[in-house]
Amino acid sequence: MRSQLLQRGNLLDEKGCLTQAGYATSLVKDYRRKDIKASSMRIKEWDYYLIYNEDFGIALTLADNGYMGLVGASFLDFKNTTERTTNLLIPFPMGRLKMPETSESGDVSYRNKRVEVSFKNDGKERHLYLKMKHFHKEKDFFADITMVEKPEMDSMVIATPFLKKKKAFYYNQKIIGMQVSGCVIIGEKTYSFGKSSQGLLDWGRGVWTYDNVWYWGAGQGQIDGKSFGFNIGYGFGDTKNATENMIFYEGKAHKFDDIEFVIPKDELGKEEYLKPWKFISSDHRFDMDFTPILDRKSRTSFAVLLSDQHQVFGKFSGKAILEDGTEIIVSDFLGFAEKVHNKW
Repeated sequence: MRSQLLQRGNLLDEKGCLTQAGYATSLVKDYRRKDIKASSMRIKEWDYYLIYNEDFGIALTLADNGYMGLVGASFLDFKNTTERTTNLLIPFPMGRLKMPETSESGDVSYRNKRVEVSFKNDGKERHLYLKMKHFHKEKDFFADITMVEKPEMDSMVIATPFLKKKKAFYYNQKIIGMQVSGCVIIGEKTYSFGKSSQGLLDWGRGVWTYDNVWYWGAGQGQIDGKSFGFNIGYGFGDTKNATENMIFYEGKAHKFDDIEFVIPKDELGKEEYLKPWKFISSDHRFDMDFTPILDRKSRTSFAVLLSDQHQVFGKFSGKAILEDGTEIIVSDFLGFAEKVHNKW
């Protein structure tokens, strides 16, 4: 099993290389943008929040990716199996957004004539605010969300190198199952997030290589009155020292080994994302069937740039086995799985 634990200290050395590759359950390495020795055009920093319940959800993104920044808003309607996403590009932010160097506290904001967004974190709670004009046709988008982590709540943290580029790295944290309150307004209709709603954060900082394919999935909620969630993924960088696969039960992380996303294909080998998937870990501690509900897909191809994304939401059923051998039976548990191919 790949299980090298990260130790406290600086993320990068004086040459801009990772001091250590591995995983942790909290943000133990100190990331500082000034320690990066690669071109500022290649630095990628983002905060991605996903908040949902059984009926609907939203995704909010703020990213500074060197030569291209992004403000993103999505509305997910699980009952009617529809989604709407609008992304607004920020040309050449090059660090101007001043993304926080830690997920534990710090604020970031951006504003232009069409959108106003702020993610604020005082160390106790997160306040997400996003207002976008003409989100869908003439309908505006407004979200005002508060998120709180439970005390001593574990998360997934991984420091990943790239074999061919010594100064490339990815430092990533996934916080699964935060408590949520607030609402989103689309046009004149208000959707409120109650006690059954939960949220996650995908916090990423790094320097990437040009061409990458990755697989990522997560789920969050309750089973038999106990908090349960998971993070799964692979395909990105050199993961020989750690994978990002974890089960979260009552706030505690349970690491498990490699996993495979089995996506159905047609006779010509093309993936059929809305047909049932299968997930199998090499240690048999995560074994799930996945029934898709909707595919939040997008494809952009322009000159040397490519982004081909399929984020599929659906229901997981199967079993998850904790480190002490406890078996958790999972039935119709809402989550998502994605395959993304980027050249950027």
